[in-house]
Amino acid sequence: MLFSIKSILVSFAFNSPGSFEYKRIPGTIRVVTWNVARFIELKKVNNKGSATRQKMLELLKQQEADVLCLQEFHTSTKADYYDNIQAIQDELGYPYHYFNFDTDGDEMFYSSIIFSKYPIVDSGTVRYPRPTLPDVLLHADIKFKSDTFRVYTTRLQSLRFNKMDYKNLDKIKSGDDSLISNSKTILSKLKRGLSYHGIQAGLIAEITGISPHPVIICADLNETPNSYTYRKVKGEMQDAFLKKGFGIGRTFSGLSPTLRIDYIFADKRFKVRQFNRVVKNLSDHYMLVADVELKAPNP
Repeated sequence: MLFSIKSILVSFAFNSPGSFEYKRIPGTIRVVTWNVARFIELKKVNNKGSATRQKMLELLKQQEADVLCLQEFHTSTKADYYDNIQAIQDELGYPYHYFNFDTDGDEMFYSSIIFSKYPIVDSGTVRYPRPTLPDVLLHADIKFKSDTFRVYTTRLQSLRFNKMDYKNLDKIKSGDDSLISNSKTILSKLKRGLSYHGIQAGLIAEITGISPHPVIICADLNETPNSYTYRKVKGEMQDAFLKKGFGIGRTFSGLSPTLRIDYIFADKRFKVRQFNRVVKNLSDHYMLVADVELKAPNP
């Protein structure tokens, strides 16, 4: 127990369980992060996928957040596909956003995005070293009253597990078939993914560490709290779940019930007021919500 105490302290939140208060304390900033899995449905069709997409938009609207950070976000300028940027602006009331449009000629765009109800006064994109998926590190400087804070959002390299990998994991757990034959591909993907994550985490830590403004990081790290990636990205920042959440805090609905891989980090110039994990099986990730407050600077 003594040797594992650090792992326990980052894996389990020991705060008193309680309900999330949607009525906010004046002066707080509500932040949402969610891997929306391309909103399930890319094309405008009257099917279950499109109905799920509408439920996801409604769930986002219910949070009444000031800032939305969405990973695995998809939008398109084609008439028969969903323009999710326009939908969130019009239906949810977010007049400001920052998105990195990587034009590849097919009018289909996929990455992370930041929406805000407050003005975005500056923004930027950092690309990770190749080869990686099209995800990037985005930031938006948001004007809040007389202050400015910086929000980063990103999603790190997926381990790219497919249906066969999940079946092999089940076989390993049940003791069926050969352990070696079922684990070869899984171990190879883990090794490759962890290597990419180490590079990406180092880049995030370096860039967020030189921000001229108070920092919030909303990220799908694809890594658990016991990982090097988590420790590197978090640094000295506050983990909103550990500050105000309770329990294990699973954020990914597949595989192990202990997979907490999505995070809201806030530097120490913020006070974390409350935290919520919205457990709805719409995406394969759960939405995270945190209310934070900028502390008054020392006189």
